[in-house]
Amino acid sequence: MTEKLTAKGKIQQQLKQFVPAGFEAMIADLLFSAPVQFKIVRPRNTKLGDYRPAHAGKPHRITVNGNLNKYSFLITTLHEFAHLNTYLEFRRSVSPHGEEWKNHYRKLLIPALNKQILPKDIEVALVNSLVNTKASSCADIPLMRVLKKYDTQIEEVVFVENIAKNGRFLLQGKEFIKGELRRKRFLCEEVSSKKKYLIHTLAEVIPIFES
Repeated sequence: MTEKLTAKGKIQQQLKQFVPAGFEAMIADLLFSAPVQFKIVRPRNTKLGDYRPAHAGKPHRITVNGNLNKYSFLITTLHEFAHLNTYLEFRRSVSPHGEEWKNHYRKLLIPALNKQILPKDIEVALVNSLVNTKASSCADIPLMRVLKKYDTQIEEVVFVENIAKNGRFLLQGKEFIKGELRRKRFLCEEVSSKKKYLIHTLAEVIPIFES
């Protein structure tokens, strides 16, 4: 028992650089609640976190991008643990982001809100998200916009939504022309290939100014 507590204490210390103060114990408790491998990984463009069920002798695995601000890291971690808890209860008999997952996510999120130590704007955005829980924080535009305010940036960030229609911008080294909004993404044309891509409204880009 002492070894377990000591190991948990070490994990809490390690988590301090990733989660908001006051949430280290909550996340550490989750890590000890099931046999899960938790990894902080390099940034991925397509997702903030990921859950993989146990397979072929390997334990359950959760990965979270290491470049997230502390609030995004916390919420993404809770999101992925909701996947783990849903799998443990239902296995593959339910949809990944169905009501069963939403219920588990809410069960994890409500105690975090009850601590009343989150910034007020994040707290309000999370309460609103509980009404209609999205498949990811990226799909919840109001929540994502609030979370991005807490990113540490050296330069001013420009999002696709800040670019004028037919304006040009760079994303991952490619030049695009901004088109029409399709729900939460803009239909943009990649200049060199003429291919169309749906780009998230809050994707960070470099504007191109033409004289």
